Amino acid sequence: MLAQQETIGRRYLKKPTKPVDGMMLTVLLLLLMSGILILFSATYYQALHKGDALLEVKRQLIGIGLGTVLLLVTSRIPYTFWRTPTVVVAGLVGSLVLLVLVIIPGIGVYLNGSRRWLNIAGLSFQPSELAKIASVLYLASTLSYRGKQLERLFTGVLPLLVVPGIFFLLILEQPNLSTAGSIMIAAMLMLLISGVKWRHLSLLGICGLCVGAVYAWIEPYRRERLLSFRDPFAQMSDEGYQLAQSLIAIGSGGLFGRGLGQGRQKFSYLPYPESDFIFAIVGEDFGLLGCTVVILLFVAFAFAGMRIAVNCPDRYGSLLAAGLTAMITLQAALNIAVVIGAMPTTGLPLPFFSAGGTSVSLLMASVGIILNVSRTHR
Repeated sequence: MLAQQETIGRRYLKKPTKPVDGMMLTVLLLLLMSGILILFSATYYQALHKGDALLEVKRQLIGIGLGTVLLLVTSRIPYTFWRTPTVVVAGLVGSLVLLVLVIIPGIGVYLNGSRRWLNIAGLSFQPSELAKIASVLYLASTLSYRGKQLERLFTGVLPLLVVPGIFFLLILEQPNLSTAGSIMIAAMLMLLISGVKWRHLSLLGICGLCVGAVYAWIEPYRRERLLSFRDPFAQMSDEGYQLAQSLIAIGSGGLFGRGLGQGRQKFSYLPYPESDFIFAIVGEDFGLLGCTVVILLFVAFAFAGMRIAVNCPDRYGSLLAAGLTAMITLQAALNIAVVIGAMPTTGLPLPFFSAGGTSVSLLMASVGIILNVSRTHR
């Protein structure tokens, strides 16, 4: 079956290049435009005190400009290029080296109790963003030829999780549980898509939840954060403050919101309105209607990406498109869940919305790979 699928894939790859998927490209443009609009609303007040109300927007536009170049390049490179062993190994080794460097005192940028960034030529770069993409490339390549081996847990499935597991442990050292966890969840989703047995995935999922719970409980500040999301208003002077202000922002927006830029939480009440909690600004400025539109955009992104994966004529392209789509939409789902109080507070940005030029550049490069897969639709 796999041999037949690969033969079909090669036959389609020999056909003239087709245009990229229009729905995916349209949704991406809508997400980027919405993100710039919300980022301006979230940052203009603080940026004004620095002398330029558009400071964060300009930085984001630089990242989008670089991302556009990367998207144009990756959308034209045949996606089979990312399956080349040299490319896969280079991505894994490069990510590993950067993740080690970022946790070394004096090299990694220390901010708010964490070392998550490297400063390269004056630009902040988060190695975990690259590690997420490298993990997807590795799993898509490996899973595409495993076949019957995936039916065995200890000799087929567990070895595949060694590389994501190493990334998980290194990112935990930053510490950054949310990003580390998203890598493992994305890996599990790719295993599910590739046909791994449900009972194996259930066992791995239970083990993962247990590890996460123990990790969150053993440290006092993480334990308080874990418990505070149940009633953040009872701990507004401590760990519950940020979530409480987020809920106030969303609640005050009502059905249609206060209007663009009219929200009040950005006036130094809500911490990090430009990054982890930017979705709260959506709720305050545009209300339930605006939140629904943003969520539907990510749903449309997931639908377009999975449709591309289903229509790809070979197994590797399907896994690659599905993995990258899952990586992005999973991050969006986790961020929104945190902002509305459905999950404990974590430091995971909202894709295409949160401030971060290097992050949006790599996200757009990932979308470019998905668009290249869409050129081979059956």
